[in-house]
Amino acid sequence: MTTLPILYSFRRCPYAMRARLALAASGTVCELREVKLAAKPAAMLEASPKGTVPVLVLADGTVIEQSLEVMHWALAQNDPEGWLHRDDPALVARNDGAFKHDLDRYKYPERHGSDALVHRESGLAFLHDLEARLAAQGQLCGAERGLADMAVMPFVRQFASVDADWFVRLELPNVQRWLAGHVESALFGAVMGKFAPWQDGDARLLFPA
Repeated sequence: MTTLPILYSFRRCPYAMRARLALAASGTVCELREVKLAAKPAAMLEASPKGTVPVLVLADGTVIEQSLEVMHWALAQNDPEGWLHRDDPALVARNDGAFKHDLDRYKYPERHGSDALVHRESGLAFLHDLEARLAAQGQLCGAERGLADMAVMPFVRQFASVDADWFVRLELPNVQRWLAGHVESALFGAVMGKFAPWQDGDARLLFPA
């Protein structure tokens, strides 16, 4: 049996989502282990005690446990669309920093003791910056999708889903077009399959299917 990388993932997690997008785009076949966050498997915690997804365990035992590192590793193996040429580390850092901070406090105000509307407005400032970029060039780093788009899009998707009726009324036509285009893409559909949580002894599930 060929030893494949093992990917511990959670379908709805935006960090895991962007890792899956890069792995699928690169054509990297993995063994997929869907995780129930309330009952994380011992094998995942042994590989990565931090206990968050994604976690990619390579055939030689190397563990990659940060989503951007998984993206870069996958695309270093094979990058047929040239995603690595369309990256913007500063923009992705803003997404992962200030925007994610606002997203969490907008979506889960009870958990954070926050004012959801204050953080919604703060997060909206980031979307207006994306709107300007997308109006000028179609995608975040040019005319074609790239690493920056795939790193940011899952978080914008989550932000939009908190109050979808409010989001569609915003004057952000380019962000809305960009988001819908990626969510409706064949690539996104390929990484969003629903699977039961993995348990030790389960048959191997290959990703992408």
